[in-house]
This record gives sequence, C-alpha cells and structure tokens, in this order.
Amino acid sequence: MSEAHTRRKQPDVVRRALLQEAARIAANEGLAAVTIDSVAKAAGVTKGGLFHHFQSKQALIDGVMAEAIALLEEDVERRMEGDPEPYGRFTRAYVDCMFADLEREDARLWAAICASLMADASLRKTWSDWFTARLARHAETDGALEHAIARLAADGVWHASLYGMEAECGPDRNALRGRLIEMTRRPAMSENTSEDR
Repeated sequence: MSEAHTRRKQPDVVRRALLQEAARIAANEGLAAVTIDSVAKAAGVTKGGLFHHFQSKQALIDGVMAEAIALLEEDVERRMEGDPEPYGRFTRAYVDCMFADLEREDARLWAAICASLMADASLRKTWSDWFTARLARHAETDGALEHAIARLAADGVWHASLYGMEAECGPDRNALRGRLIEMTRRPAMSENTSEDR
C-alpha cells in the first residue's frame, strides 16, 4: 500500500503535517513565504489535498494561529488544574507557560511563528480575543494590578528570548520566574491591623 494511500486514510495526520509545515515556513522565512505551493510541497501533498483541509491560504494561516492558541490553552488549563489556590491561578499558569516555552525543543519555532503571525491584523485580533476572553473569565481571581504586571513581564521575557536578548532578563531566569509567581499570590495580611493599635 502506498504512503499516499495510507495518508488519505489519515486526514488528521495530513492536516497536522500541513499546519506544521506552514508553521515551519512562517518561522524560517516569514509569513509572506507561506504559500499554497510551498506548504503542499513541504508536506508532501497535492494542492488539492491541501484545499481539502484549508480552503485558502488565509484559512491555513488562521489554522496555524488556532493551533498555537490551542496548544497554549491546553498547557494553561493543565497547569491551572494542578494549582489548588484560585487567586492568581490563571496568571501563574500563564507565566509558567511563557517560561516553559523557552525551554521546549520547538520553542524557537513557535516563538518565531507567533511573531510572524502577529504582523497580520486579523491574527492579532484572534490572539487579543482569546486573551481578553481569558482575562474576563478570570477577572475575579486574576484582576489585580500585580497579575497584569506579572503577565506583561512574562511576555517581555518571552519576546526577549525570541529576539536573542536573554541577557536582558538577568542572570537567573528561574529567580525572575519565581518573583513573578510570588507577585500572583494573595498579599499577606499585616500582623498589625488597625484594631491592634
């Protein structure tokens, strides 16, 4: 049985290959290099095979962004499930994801993809819509100024790594991560309350 015949029977495998190749091309050559021809060729499928999964180049690019967000969403949810303290839970998970992303084998690839995709206004809106929805969902537990500072700082570390500016993050990235996580915790009540005075 030929590989083409086997792949036809596995549409999810073909779809994933198309997304991965589009992501790789975007990361290595920029968003403009993502074409129907380049992605189909790299994935080893016909243009018709690509169009079976994605009706246009824009649909393919939207699919790459959706995949990146889905991976982040899954990682955030998994980390939140393991955190027993509701206050700041989303922010801690987000910060952990940004720092863990720096350690992943494919981190540079996904970072470059996201940077490339953010050049597109509709994709920025997709990201913004996802993030805004998450903030609204966790407004009660993650709405403090310290939470916003921690998330923005984690984004900054992620972007610094993307641009090869790790030195800007200081000598101990783990200490920085720890400090950001500490900022997400509920402030300790002062031992000297006004009633004690």
